[in-house]
Amino acid sequence: MSVSRRLTRRAADDDAMSLRRVNVAVLVLLAVAFLIIVQRNLLNLNDFLRSENPDAVPGMILPFESEFSPELRPDLVRTGEKIPVVITAAEERLGAVVAAMNSVYQNSKSNIVFNIVTMNDTVDHLKVWMTKTQLNNVKHTIIIFEPQLLNGKITKNPQKLDSVKPLTFARFYMPVFIPDAEKAIYLDDDIIVQGDIQELFDTSLKSGHAAAFSDDCDSASAKGIVRGAGNQNNYIGFLDFKKDAIKKLGMRANTCSFNPGVIVANLTEWKRQNITNQLEHWMELNAQEDLYSKTLAESITTPPLLIVFYKHHSSIDPMWHVRHLGATGAGNRYSPQFVKAAKLLHWNGHYKPWSRTSSFTEVWDKWYIQDPMRKFHPVRKHAD
Repeated sequence: MSVSRRLTRRAADDDAMSLRRVNVAVLVLLAVAFLIIVQRNLLNLNDFLRSENPDAVPGMILPFESEFSPELRPDLVRTGEKIPVVITAAEERLGAVVAAMNSVYQNSKSNIVFNIVTMNDTVDHLKVWMTKTQLNNVKHTIIIFEPQLLNGKITKNPQKLDSVKPLTFARFYMPVFIPDAEKAIYLDDDIIVQGDIQELFDTSLKSGHAAAFSDDCDSASAKGIVRGAGNQNNYIGFLDFKKDAIKKLGMRANTCSFNPGVIVANLTEWKRQNITNQLEHWMELNAQEDLYSKTLAESITTPPLLIVFYKHHSSIDPMWHVRHLGATGAGNRYSPQFVKAAKLLHWNGHYKPWSRTSSFTEVWDKWYIQDPMRKFHPVRKHAD
């Protein structure tokens, strides 16, 4: 082969190699351009979905949305066993539930999930408080309570009807609200937790017991028992033992009662024993026969619980339910040292920590988060 022909072939090979390199470079550029277009389209789709559902909030279960917000900072996401906490949120007491949840969350590193039961007209206010404050990283679901659940189960007396607060019965329906949970904690909204909620959750329940309560005769809170309105630390203070339906139960009137403001519930056992149905039965019977004691107009949720769980419940450590802080003279009954040592404080009674006349309001103030909508205002002595 002549030298000229070899040179011609080599030049042709070089041209082909260059062309292949150009083609590869073009394909790479096209691939990059395609990926950029796909990314932009996905971002635009995400923005569109957000605009279509502007009310989505972290923790609120919506169609085709994961239970908890993916926007949680990784360093703030808590893992491990879930601790379901059921708590109610009434519009006029919304600041209370916020302070309670904040105290629970800040005093524990456990994987706490709040199940907030509220009325439909409170949802928007609650969303703002949960998303516009430091609670925005708290795992939670919002559950709408339907008052129709109580049809035929509460008094029709117009003089008493105004005092009936539907949300106070939410604790009866825990297995309905969180059907997948095997164990849960119920908390009233007028509490502050100072210990690790994991300790309360780990309360051991005896075999066959669906719930644990703190007895009213326990050593920690006995000195805070309210006087002058019946025997409020035993059954006769809550039930009318003159009624046949109560007498037939054979319960002792002097049996120590318990306070249902804090409940540790075995929901598997609760469902097995049909506790909710039993409670509803006594609610309906009371609506017909007026079985509750006349001395305790506000105790409309305690009596059916006392009947259903008569001598069939476990006990909570007394320091996990130090109560009567909302009673007259609570500041004299409890020393500041005792209050500081308590794991859970409960302002049951007429005087609440967000009002002017309550004791130990400084403890509650520590956990309160100001309302971003400026609707809820704690009343203080120094206020004008």
